[in-house]
Amino acid sequence: MSGAGKVVGVTGASGYIASWLVKLLLERGYTVKASVRDLNDPKKTEFLMALDGAKERLHLFQANLLEEGSFDALVDGCEGVFHTASPVQYSVSNPQAQLLDPAVKGTLNVLQSCARVSSIKRVVLTSSMAAVVHNGELKDGVIVDESWFSDPLYCEEHKLWYQLSKILAENAAWRFSKEHGIDMIAINPGVAIGPILQPSPTSSAEVILDLANGIEPFPNAALPWVDVRNVAYAHIFAFEIPSASGRYCVNERFAHCCDLIKILTELFPTLRSPDKCSNSSSPLILPKFKASNEKVKGLGIEFIPLEVCLKDAIKSFKEKNLVSL
Repeated sequence: MSGAGKVVGVTGASGYIASWLVKLLLERGYTVKASVRDLNDPKKTEFLMALDGAKERLHLFQANLLEEGSFDALVDGCEGVFHTASPVQYSVSNPQAQLLDPAVKGTLNVLQSCARVSSIKRVVLTSSMAAVVHNGELKDGVIVDESWFSDPLYCEEHKLWYQLSKILAENAAWRFSKEHGIDMIAINPGVAIGPILQPSPTSSAEVILDLANGIEPFPNAALPWVDVRNVAYAHIFAFEIPSASGRYCVNERFAHCCDLIKILTELFPTLRSPDKCSNSSSPLILPKFKASNEKVKGLGIEFIPLEVCLKDAIKSFKEKNLVSL
């Protein structure tokens, strides 16, 4: 096992991507120090401690993104740190308090803790395609790669607060890392979907669950999608491969929600798929661009097809009695 004897840290471990990251790191033999917001919340901790290898090699810590020094104990003694903790909300009343401060200040708090630990060889940041494509230049047929950055002014003007939080956090992380000599890599995934480990679905998984349960109207959303397992492995390979550097866009396919419904009904004919699409104007409607995945394939990522991803997601929901077939 490639991680045997190595200690790594994961922030926001109860999250969708982070929980898969913890699972796969444990499977590779790593000892994992992982943070959650509340150690006394069984919904955040029990499913993590039930993972294979968790009793022997998973150590949970309580940490707050806005509390300076909160991550000191977590990163102490680690060789690598995966910073995934960041709020995911698309409708907020106070963007500064609900999204921007936790994302930016939280990222800097984690990196400040890392800068004090000499054993840390690399930090892998969970960013997003939200930090890549929102700059007013996106058009049908455009090929987007790691050289693209979202424009903070564009995001603010269009009230794309979640997207703004991701680009501000990533930009702050690059500046801090360069100033303090931290070897950092950013992973920029599309919308992560697939099987869930948590007892209840996360925001991105809920999109698929609502489609499977026939909830109408379905979102008028066209987005890049990727399997959560591919995203987790991209993090791990970016840490393990010495030559890895910079940013990595991680996307399997661009598709509208109606395309997902078509795939779901072909896979599961008995599902009550929705018929009506929301007619509201949505910031989630993006031009039909293509996200280059050549760079991340260089890490050894073999993408799980969207059809397999959706099939495994529904099976996962069924196991948790969240959907009926």
